[in-house]
Amino acid sequence: MIDDSKPIFQQIAERIEGDILDGVLPEEGQVPSTNEFAAFYRINPATAAKGVNLLVEKGLLYKRRGIGMFVAPGARETVLAKRQDQFYRQYVQPLHSEARKLGIGVEELTALIHRSAAEHEGTPAP
Repeated sequence: MIDDSKPIFQQIAERIEGDILDGVLPEEGQVPSTNEFAAFYRINPATAAKGVNLLVEKGLLYKRRGIGMFVAPGARETVLAKRQDQFYRQYVQPLHSEARKLGIGVEELTALIHRSAAEHEGTPAP
């Protein structure tokens, strides 16, 4: 699951964020230890700790002394807002830009999105 496209510690942080977003790690839920991450991914515990600490710095995780790391209250909403912003910048803005180049207006683009959703969901387009 680890790839070379970005630093391993960042991938660990993104995996935890994904688990928070998916509800696998609920607010106040305990996060696996850095040693567990290290063993699972066969990486140095310091690398795993760097990924966890990145989320502590962002306020998504907090430490309970002698117990471990836990998901902070409001973490899911924070991750959701971050991912929605990334989605907008990574997909929506380039989509709109390309549509404009092709002479596709907002209404037609909206219709294409509805068509795609209907095809994906197996329901007729409106």
